[in-house]
Amino acid sequence: MTTKITLTIDNPEDPEVFEGEYVEIVDAAKQLPKLRRVESAKVWPKEDGTPAPAHRTLDLYFDGYAEASAAVAGPAGGEFFGRLVGTGVPFTGLFSDVE
Repeated sequence: MTTKITLTIDNPEDPEVFEGEYVEIVDAAKQLPKLRRVESAKVWPKEDGTPAPAHRTLDLYFDGYAEASAAVAGPAGGEFFGRLVGTGVPFTGLFSDVE
């Protein structure tokens, strides 16, 4: 069964600076072993123009839980999460079985 890691990234203090760093984050994600697909999305603001509870989502797809776990536990995972943590923007990560 396909496993998806979803990262929900909070609103940065400076969105322009974050967006410049985000390109490198996605590039690092693409280096994860056995990664099958990357889906990146920018969250729309609320109808009144105020920020939504998140700025971006990043979905990483793998053949299964073992592959996803191994990918983020290895050197490429360290590089990827190091870049994400280095932005100072909080995020939440979820592992899910895609149905």
